Amino acid sequence: MMRVTLGRRKVAVIGGGITGLTTAFYLQRYAQQNNLPVDVVLIESSLRVGGKIQTLRKDGFIIERGPESFLDYMNSVRDLAKDLGIEKEMVSNNDGQTYVAVGSQLYPIPSNLMFGGALEVSSFITSGLFSLSGKVRAAGDLLLPKTREEEDEPIGDFFRRRFGKEVVENLVEPLLAGTFAGDIDHLSIQSMFPQFYQLEKQYRSLILGLKKSGLSQSKDYIKSYQTFKNGLETLIESLESQLLPNSVLKGIKVESIDKLSDGSIQVYFNNIAPLKCDAVVMTTPFNATKRIFNSYGLLEEMPDMNYATIATVTLAFKQEEIKRHKDAMNFFVSRNSDLAITTCTWCNHKWNNVAPDGYDMLRVYIGRVGDETIVELSDSDIEKTVLQDLKKAIGISEAPLFTVVTRWNQSMPQYTVGHEKRMEEIRQQIQTEFPKVKLVGSSYEGISIPSCVAQGKKAASDVLEEMFEMQLT
Repeated sequence: MMRVTLGRRKVAVIGGGITGLTTAFYLQRYAQQNNLPVDVVLIESSLRVGGKIQTLRKDGFIIERGPESFLDYMNSVRDLAKDLGIEKEMVSNNDGQTYVAVGSQLYPIPSNLMFGGALEVSSFITSGLFSLSGKVRAAGDLLLPKTREEEDEPIGDFFRRRFGKEVVENLVEPLLAGTFAGDIDHLSIQSMFPQFYQLEKQYRSLILGLKKSGLSQSKDYIKSYQTFKNGLETLIESLESQLLPNSVLKGIKVESIDKLSDGSIQVYFNNIAPLKCDAVVMTTPFNATKRIFNSYGLLEEMPDMNYATIATVTLAFKQEEIKRHKDAMNFFVSRNSDLAITTCTWCNHKWNNVAPDGYDMLRVYIGRVGDETIVELSDSDIEKTVLQDLKKAIGISEAPLFTVVTRWNQSMPQYTVGHEKRMEEIRQQIQTEFPKVKLVGSSYEGISIPSCVAQGKKAASDVLEEMFEMQLT
């Protein structure tokens, strides 16, 4: 193990969401493992860390105000949990039926579609989701040539080209709107679903590509969502508890960043003295990052990033009050329905121990790109809208035992067409003017929790390897 005798260095991590916490944790861990003289400070503008990951534990219920699970294809969260000593706290979801609401009906869909699996021909043929002509058009994917274009395109255009309009309206769009709250006619296929983009390039047909690639049959392929026994905030609490004392500053907003003549970086705040650093990792949303660099004129020609506004609504009922679809784990909502909500999950079907025996806990998303005003309604009006929809969809007629409404304004980054090229240009600008600053987080290379964890871990190793010109052990 190499011992470095240089003077102490300081790294600032701006933003205390999952990306920032992961970055700070691994900066400290790698520094300790390699005997590097590094001090790390994490700066968060709010009075708590964790960003959108918030768990409310109340009367035996475990309520997620923000994201409630993750698909850990890269094992990045599991590796972090191992390093934190909480891997045994991880749990996978139970099996259950997924539906899509079209018109006034809920139609079942194959569960493996939720994880990018191949479409089962028998279930597709018998599905009431699509008309006969819609099914024939979807089968055209087996015969259609691949596109000759190399340019990015909207997700909606990509899947319409392969499967037709009906499959997009009744399957693709509901699943994406319920997951990302995005507009499929603007979101990037290359950035959001590069695996499908590559399958077409390699196999021409997506259906054949999924079968021939063996992706969905691989023993290492993740076919379940994961969380922690006591809620997702377990991860946040463990990260914060293992950071060194006095290394986290809350309630402090970064105003600007400057370069000093000795090559170091000066960070200016709204309410404390400036901080001189040897490197900075920025995990703030892109629009906030852009404002921080305003005084330098950096990124001013880059358009602001679009963010979706949504609300999560969690409601508890006695189990006998739900009349229909008692086998459901969740349902997604097509725009070809008269429901305002975008998705509904039976939390107690999906996870064990999140609700006391005898109770159902439903978690509903409401709001999406183009329909943000509904989130501005009062809590009581949002609850009324949700209950009306649940009555139509699953027969609930009684008032809930409780309702928890959480609004997320401008919270979900939208990777619109051309995202990768814009990100490349942004990084080139920063690298040229501020080579000791790194940009990571949900605005850049993946909005999922595993993607943010992977970005944070990589940023930590990159910063230290560049700073000390060495390979970490």
